[in-house]
Amino acid sequence: MTSLLPRNLNVVIRPVQYRDLDGIERITQESFSALTPKGAGFAISQMQRLRRWYGLLKFLSWFPNPLQYRLCAYIAEQGRMLLGMIQVSPFNRTRSTWRIDQVLLERGIDKQGTGSQLLRHCFESILEARTWLLEVNINDIEALALYRQNGFQRLAEMTYWEIGPELLAELAQAEPDLPNLLPVSNADAQLLYQLDTASMPPLVRQVFDRNTRDFKTSLFGALTDAVMQWVSKTEVVSGYVFEPQRKAAIGYFQVQLDRKGEVPHVATLTVHPAYTWLYPELLSQLARIAQDFPEQGLQLASSDYQAEREEYLERIGAKRIEHTLVMSRSVWHKLRESKFVSLEGIQWTDMLQGLQPARKPIPGGMSWIQPGQLPSSDKPLPSKLEPINFSGKNPSMEASPISESADAQQEN
Repeated sequence: MTSLLPRNLNVVIRPVQYRDLDGIERITQESFSALTPKGAGFAISQMQRLRRWYGLLKFLSWFPNPLQYRLCAYIAEQGRMLLGMIQVSPFNRTRSTWRIDQVLLERGIDKQGTGSQLLRHCFESILEARTWLLEVNINDIEALALYRQNGFQRLAEMTYWEIGPELLAELAQAEPDLPNLLPVSNADAQLLYQLDTASMPPLVRQVFDRNTRDFKTSLFGALTDAVMQWVSKTEVVSGYVFEPQRKAAIGYFQVQLDRKGEVPHVATLTVHPAYTWLYPELLSQLARIAQDFPEQGLQLASSDYQAEREEYLERIGAKRIEHTLVMSRSVWHKLRESKFVSLEGIQWTDMLQGLQPARKPIPGGMSWIQPGQLPSSDKPLPSKLEPINFSGKNPSMEASPISESADAQQEN
């Protein structure tokens, strides 16, 4: 009798379905102990959004649209038991770089094995991805071991800061010196792309692989963002600083403000490395904007290649809330390893066959007559003119023009 047990023990990876939401919520709650407050808040918001908009997101994933990949998630199950989930999304508009948003695994299982299967499934099924990107807490040893085992390497270190409400009120008292502060529109995409390119190292810029399209908003995207802001009771304000002499953007900010006053405001800053004096001015501007909303702190991030920003935040008394590691994985080295070709077995005669003459050369119609020789005919051709000698490098060269009478005799 054949047992069905081995078949049931196989781990199956498939797209997420609505019946998996209860199991995903349970795994999310169990993983709170290993997450930081920022990570736990992100997991809760992702779970609420998934449960509330599952039907719409599933419908939008069937045809091309800006929200097509909002529900790109896979489940690992063994029999009817949920083992884990992975959620991914494109990082840029060209979808050459993809981001791993979260990996949730059940307790008491082989996390390295199940997590590797989920990661490998994404690597093999999403063929357009050339680079993978993720962010993990620097103290999460199990997650770091999982990602390093699957080829991820360190790209940068991120530090998340929070400016308290009292400190924000103090910063709002200063008058920001920003005479060329302009609102952001699609016409400024080229300026913002140049600023983003100049603000990061070449390796990070290569992994992010952004272009001008990443700084533009389509009509559908603008309507979607407006609906999401209305539902979540948030408001987004953005602006950039223009340098008229260089005709370039030297600073940019975007802040998401919570109207309900339940969560801190979240800001994004981009400053040109040659204009680091903009940090106090931009933070004063953000503090003034936040004064019109319920009293909350302001969160923002800094990377290890932005030493001036970290120094300024430490000087004003901002609080460190999380330290993460940005890791990336490229598929190009795998392609090079799998397509290695040895030069020992190459037959050079076959390789250079194209340089051989395709056919036997055909001699031309011109021939030279040596001195003292006559043409093949026994009878010499009469001529009215004397032979003409050419005095050159070869004095033996002669030419005997044929007279008109000789031509007439040949015709007869």
